[in-house]
Amino acid sequence: MSPSSSSKADRQAARDRVAAMRREQQTKERRRKVWIYGGATAAVLAIAAVVTITIVREQAAKPSLDAVQSYTVKQGHVTTAVSYEQTPPAGGEHAPVWLNCGTYVKPVPNENAVHAMEHGAVWVTYRPDLPAAQVEQLRTAIPDTYTVLSPYPGIKTPVVASAWGKQLALTGPDDPRLAAFVRAYRQGPQTPEQGAACTGGTDGSGPAPGTSGPGT
Repeated sequence: MSPSSSSKADRQAARDRVAAMRREQQTKERRRKVWIYGGATAAVLAIAAVVTITIVREQAAKPSLDAVQSYTVKQGHVTTAVSYEQTPPAGGEHAPVWLNCGTYVKPVPNENAVHAMEHGAVWVTYRPDLPAAQVEQLRTAIPDTYTVLSPYPGIKTPVVASAWGKQLALTGPDDPRLAAFVRAYRQGPQTPEQGAACTGGTDGSGPAPGTSGPGT
């Protein structure tokens, strides 16, 4: 082999080695990208799975308000007693003066309490024989604005939560649906006079014209 031929062969061998090194480097680069993309995809899928599981668990733990009863109720002021279709009332015609929101140890007039609900209050009523500790538990469980808490003779369950056009029978102060009901309907979208006053009315202690129910 002539020197010229040997030189050409050496150059070709060098080019072949370079090409082989490039191919090897490209293969390694493709593998690295596969690992990176595969790891990123796995991480995204893992995060998505965790988020999905969390949402499912939260939804499962969230108290259901499917048992809430909805009513179409009249609106307007009257000075006569009103015969309500629900016990306690879940809205309807009512006295011109609203009941001040707060906690009451005695039954309150229906017509005044209904007026408070028209302003966005949630009326939480309980059996008069409910133990004092449970009554206190109810008091601390509900917000101190736009809520009324009072005993109500004749209700069928230990506790009943009412808002304008909405009502839910509860098993007691520990029922997790109470807080969910308050969140959903206190000053809720069903409120006819959202944001109207819940103070400056009556405390229900005196004989109001046209009152009925356990407060009279």
